[in-house]
Amino acid sequence: MAYLMFEKAALEASNVKTGKFCQAGNHPIELWSPSLISQKVEYIHMNPVAAGLVLEAHFWKFSSANDYSGGK
Repeated sequence: MAYLMFEKAALEASNVKTGKFCQAGNHPIELWSPSLISQKVEYIHMNPVAAGLVLEAHFWKFSSANDYSGGK
């Protein structure tokens, strides 16, 4: 399923032919506090849930959420 998302994104991008993994551009931010780091990690973990790909973050195969929830 994830592969299909990359293919769809590549079709919408003029500079990518086979699969697009990241959004265009970057916007670096300084992670200056433990609470800000936690906020960003939570946001990343919740992306597959928000996209409707899984019901819980730790179910996403490619996520580190399982590590944070005590799994392996």
